[in-house]
Amino acid sequence: MKKSSVLLMACGMSLFALNSCKDASEDTNNDDTATQEVFLEGKQEYLDSPFVTAGDRVYMVGHQDGSFPELGWHITGEMGGVWNHPIKLLDGFSLEISEENTGESLDTAEKFINYPWGNSHDYNRLVSLDVNVKRTQFVPDGKQGIVILYEIENKVNTPRRLELVFKASSDLMPTWLGERTNMENCYDRVLEDEDGYLFFADECSPWSTLISTNLKSIDFKATQTTFKGAGIEGTQRFILELAPGETKNFNVIISGSYESSEITKSENKDIRENWPALLESKKARLAALANQSKLTIPDKKIEEAFEWLKYNSDWVIRDVPHVGRGITAGIPDYPWWFGVDSEYALKGYMTIGQTEIVESTIALLDSVSEAVNGNGRIIHEMSTNGAVFNPGNINETPQFASLIWEVFKWNADKAFLERYFPTIEKGLAWLMDSQDVDGNLFPDGFGMMEIHGLDSEMIDVAAYTQRAFADAAVMAELLGKTELAQQYQATADQMAVKINEEFWSEEFNSFADFIGTDQQALHLIEDAIVRADTLDKPWAVEELKATRAQIKANRSATPRPFVLHHNWVVNTPMEMNIADSDKAMKALDTGANYANPFGMFVTGIDRDESAGSDDGSFKGPEIFSYTGAVMTLPTAVQIVGENNYGRPDKALNYLQKMTRSFSYALPGSMYEVSPDYGMIVQAWNIYGYGVPIVQQFFGIQPMAHKKTVYIRPQMPSDWSVASLENVKVADNMISIYFDELENGQKQIRVNQTADDWEIVLELPMVHELTYSFNKGVANEAEGDIEAFSTRGKNLELNINKR
Repeated sequence: MKKSSVLLMACGMSLFALNSCKDASEDTNNDDTATQEVFLEGKQEYLDSPFVTAGDRVYMVGHQDGSFPELGWHITGEMGGVWNHPIKLLDGFSLEISEENTGESLDTAEKFINYPWGNSHDYNRLVSLDVNVKRTQFVPDGKQGIVILYEIENKVNTPRRLELVFKASSDLMPTWLGERTNMENCYDRVLEDEDGYLFFADECSPWSTLISTNLKSIDFKATQTTFKGAGIEGTQRFILELAPGETKNFNVIISGSYESSEITKSENKDIRENWPALLESKKARLAALANQSKLTIPDKKIEEAFEWLKYNSDWVIRDVPHVGRGITAGIPDYPWWFGVDSEYALKGYMTIGQTEIVESTIALLDSVSEAVNGNGRIIHEMSTNGAVFNPGNINETPQFASLIWEVFKWNADKAFLERYFPTIEKGLAWLMDSQDVDGNLFPDGFGMMEIHGLDSEMIDVAAYTQRAFADAAVMAELLGKTELAQQYQATADQMAVKINEEFWSEEFNSFADFIGTDQQALHLIEDAIVRADTLDKPWAVEELKATRAQIKANRSATPRPFVLHHNWVVNTPMEMNIADSDKAMKALDTGANYANPFGMFVTGIDRDESAGSDDGSFKGPEIFSYTGAVMTLPTAVQIVGENNYGRPDKALNYLQKMTRSFSYALPGSMYEVSPDYGMIVQAWNIYGYGVPIVQQFFGIQPMAHKKTVYIRPQMPSDWSVASLENVKVADNMISIYFDELENGQKQIRVNQTADDWEIVLELPMVHELTYSFNKGVANEAEGDIEAFSTRGKNLELNINKR
């Protein structure tokens, strides 16, 4: 990969332990790379797997070899192709090149390259034709279309007259749940319009697609599509003349609208006439995104993954007029909006400065939740046509409250807080009044684990609810609701005690999956035994049978905690930092038993022989299922939990595990299920990088409403030479540098762009170390923490060994 800046390597030393220098030699690029393109090349063995080219209006999914197989399960076989939500435009397209009686179809590319702004397929030399062909595509920002550029090079010293046959298969159909909003799907028709372009239209809806080219068609025909559905195929022939050694482009512009043919045509014309400038604009925007929260560390794989996850986070943005704009869950099967996915992901988006999309996503979720539920309950899943599939799992309502507080700490927007606090009030009341049936402060119902029967008092619901009341208490106080703040804080305090007492299992050194009746537990055990036996997990079958026998021998008339599945959600008390320290350490150590080389198992009883080792990977079934899966979100939760309890090296180990799946199948991306199953791009992956790196390792804890940024670093021992630049906090920008000076001293530098903000750098007292700092910095000690603060633009701290 070519990088956009030269990477300077340095020998890493632990900040506080001042350990000896390690060998950190790596190849470096000493060329001037300021104008070099950022890209990643795919693997040969994954050419027959999906890629995405994304914009905020249109995106395209096909295979890395340039083909368009029918893929996806949400709408079976229809999740690929070209989409402009809430409709699909095309199933795919193809190009054939021939000369006289010799020809080749471009459906087996030899190389795939991914860029932040698009991608390309390299067909190299078509042997029978002696031409090189490269296909490149991108989606302009804010436009309802995609640009496809074929670069065709004549490799011989004679003139050529090539015939190009371009085929496009339409599929103007509604998105998932289209029937709920009366989206009627009829057969498509195709014609050549007055300009000689392919024009597709649905027979009974205003949906249309237009495909224009820079060459004039010499022939047109309509045929039955080879794809399933109500689409049609349109074919055009072109002549391309090439001088000896000459290269020419065959440009294809695809546009479409669900509103009118006039929009389809005007969008196509705009893109056709302005695509070079639109491409440069998109490149510049993504380069600026990469420069926000810019990470430089010794671990170049994590550094690269963090940069590309910023791009991934951009790819999942969907803008659908008349419905909303916000981040979607994942591509290809979840290209619509979710409550909980956003509640994790948007915390990560704030750490990379993507405030605008954070606020528009929250506005969308809040308005739809109010319209559908009206009681503060936050929806779970909504298609891009506005149809809500699930009005909300129980955890999503408290997680919304904590998200609002987290965003406010970054943006300092009092109006933002005032706008959403009524939803928080109603949501917390709904949790306690409607969902806490027995009045024990633990709401009943489904949390993150969508296992049939796991809908009693779930550990993740309890942990997120406790955190929601604690966060809501602070927000209420800021809004002058002192009495409400006291009530919320009292509930939060009581819940923290109850979670530590009532959910804890000393036998398993873990928090329980749930609190329920013996009858509920025995029923779940039977299902779990079948699952474990089917997956050939004899250890899990044995453990479950022992638990069953223990329950039957020691009956309880009242609900009690049970550890059955070892689901990842048992780690949420550590993620939310509410577990007692001794319990947290035991539980985190227990969690390590349910990890493999790529991260945490979703359900612990599914673990295989790779658990606890550095060997093995998950191979998903052909029929989509999360059974047996290792996923990025559970791994992210474990990382955050490890950091919360002062174990950054263990957190880094999990981050390294998760990073193993980066570029594993799709270069520049990280799958939802590790390493190469499920969604090829997943929004919540940024949570697992942004929060641990920005807020925990580098320790940036903003309190923007106080114009204060606390820096509480806890660096992994291998990251003592590191930097994080241009972290956006409201109207301020923070940069942090950990350096080693020539005399062996350690140095921490914190810079800010604002004149009226306070930086507070907090470090643990270490008897073996002394500190010296620049003028204008105050030094105070409290307990075992030393704080260095300034209202200047720079804080420099040198660390010396006594």
